[in-house]
Amino acid sequence: MAAPADKLTTTVSTKGQVILPKAIRQRRQWPAGTRLTVEETPDGVLLRPAPLFASTRPDQVYASLRFDGPPKSLDDMAAAVAAEARRRHARD
Repeated sequence: MAAPADKLTTTVSTKGQVILPKAIRQRRQWPAGTRLTVEETPDGVLLRPAPLFASTRPDQVYASLRFDGPPKSLDDMAAAVAAEARRRHARD
């Protein structure tokens, strides 16, 4: 990574766009299309790769895991896991 003394300059376009110097994009492994978060700090602006997925809490996704059938016992679940393991190992 560049030493802190290495300073590069860029220009803000009339559309508010900034071109990041190629050397920085390469060191950061930010190819074209990389989504970045922009955070204003007391010292300037901080760019970071955006997370691939929005952060969520379990209660936000619980309904998407709903099962409409009758409840399964622990024995039923263990048997299903064992059956799947046997099926997967039979393919090997």
